[in-house]
Amino acid sequence: MTGGRVGAAVQRAEMPMLRAYRLWFEHTRRCDGGCKGIPKAQDGCEAGRELWGAYRLARIGRGGAAS
Repeated sequence: MTGGRVGAAVQRAEMPMLRAYRLWFEHTRRCDGGCKGIPKAQDGCEAGRELWGAYRLARIGRGGAAS
């Protein structure tokens, strides 16, 4: 029988908004530049603010996530 692995080969596409949020969240967990443990994303480092901006744009449907 073949086809046991066919389902594993199919990749699910990630929604741009969720991808942007995931990238920002992962950044904040490892950032030493000021993003770790802050209450507002706007108070983080420059890279964190850019990732948050990309998330906000993706959330309203006006852009994708940063690469």
